[in-house]
Amino acid sequence: MIAERERIANQLERAFEGEAWHGPSVLEALEGVTWKKAQQKPIAKAHSIWEIVLHITAWEDIVRRRLLGESPEVPDEVNWPKIGKPGPKAWTAALEGLRAGHMKLREVAVRVRDDELDSAPTGKASTRYVLLHGIIQHDIYHAGQISVLKKA
Repeated sequence: MIAERERIANQLERAFEGEAWHGPSVLEALEGVTWKKAQQKPIAKAHSIWEIVLHITAWEDIVRRRLLGESPEVPDEVNWPKIGKPGPKAWTAALEGLRAGHMKLREVAVRVRDDELDSAPTGKASTRYVLLHGIIQHDIYHAGQISVLKKA
């Protein structure tokens, strides 16, 4: 019988890397996005693809840290980090940071035992189960946003 944590890790991988039922994963949605396209804001009052990448990266780390029992603060500048000076190297670094952060999250996720899923690692309301499914849903939501922004 497959452990629940393995099923969750599989969904985490599908939402981020591919073979997702819903459509493009985060990385699939980012395919072909140049640094110039990533910084554009084709929809008024919407975030750019680049801002979304930094936001996803931030939340992959926040959830990883929460799974480890930390309670990181999430002020606006952590929730939606600033791009800084845009350019091809900065965009490559943002994408590498996204991938690296996701791999760190998955490494922690696969170590969560099934009997720990219903407990809250930080003593707050969110259980490990909710944190893991929440970050999967977060990836899916933002993959959809990226897909729309690419077409705009």
